[in-house]
Amino acid sequence: MTSHVHHVTVDCADAHKLGTFWAEVLGSSLADDDFPGDPEALLETPGAALLFVTVPEPKSSKNRVHFDIQPDDRTRDEEVERLLALGATLVGDHRRPNGRGWVTLADPEGNEFCVECSAGERARLTGTRLPVTADDVTSAVRLAVAAFKESPATDWHVPAGTLSWDCWETVEHLSDDLFAYAAQLGPQSPPLENEVPYHWSPRREGGPFNAIFADPAAGTAGLLQTLETSGALLAAMVRTTAPEVRSYHGFGVSDAEGFAAMGVVETLVHAHDIAGGLGIGWTPPDDLCDRVLARLFPDAPDDEDRWTVLLWSTGRADLPGRERVTSWKWRGAPLEETPQP
Repeated sequence: MTSHVHHVTVDCADAHKLGTFWAEVLGSSLADDDFPGDPEALLETPGAALLFVTVPEPKSSKNRVHFDIQPDDRTRDEEVERLLALGATLVGDHRRPNGRGWVTLADPEGNEFCVECSAGERARLTGTRLPVTADDVTSAVRLAVAAFKESPATDWHVPAGTLSWDCWETVEHLSDDLFAYAAQLGPQSPPLENEVPYHWSPRREGGPFNAIFADPAAGTAGLLQTLETSGALLAAMVRTTAPEVRSYHGFGVSDAEGFAAMGVVETLVHAHDIAGGLGIGWTPPDDLCDRVLARLFPDAPDDEDRWTVLLWSTGRADLPGRERVTSWKWRGAPLEETPQP
């Protein structure tokens, strides 16, 4: 057995005030029972929480341990400007003409921290692709659920776009896909030649073969809850599965990132089908489409509209100057490995 980091504790003059600053930096919030004047303030963050503790001694020297901050959806320079506006101060500018480097700031009590390039900036600088992550699975599912909730439709048993399934069945199928991908990563020794042997069957002739179905009595709210839950299961499995683990998929033995990308593609394109049936708009973020295209469709055209390219790659749209795709499959194997038949 080993230990893990539970809290990173920061001594400070005002725990609640400094904790509030860092909550804004990290896009989180202090614990519900933390109030101004409390001697401690807890900020939950992925990996390890930050615990701010009021102490009588002032800060007297440079930190021996500091935070390195990497923005998610902003550039390094945009993040620096945002943090300065929140109350940080500039300590040292280590940016380089080639776009690399970092900026050292100090929080309102003088604790130094660094702002690095975003993952997207690093990928562009190094010519590498951004991986598909558990967070991408979560984001895709939440975007889809939010879009579906906006639908005024009361009848979900209408065709889902050009599919032979109705919208209800397609959500069930999507939920089942996400569950099945999570299941493939579940065993201590994942199977390499077959799917985990759940029993899949259709609810009606011509319907999707699922292992799980939504309870019709729960209505569309319950249907969407099953989708959220399956997405959360896959995200959790992707986040906790070691990168060297492999498991079976019909399009090639894959790794956790591959199953994450499969889950995102299933979510994005089936949301497109469902949105067509419900009569609502659906356009996911281009950067998310680009990451799954790079992982599962590495030979896809490099047209700027990545969402249209993903729809074309899955037989759902036309691209000027190219034949429409009528038969397709993604590349399940990790890109550095030889695909298996």
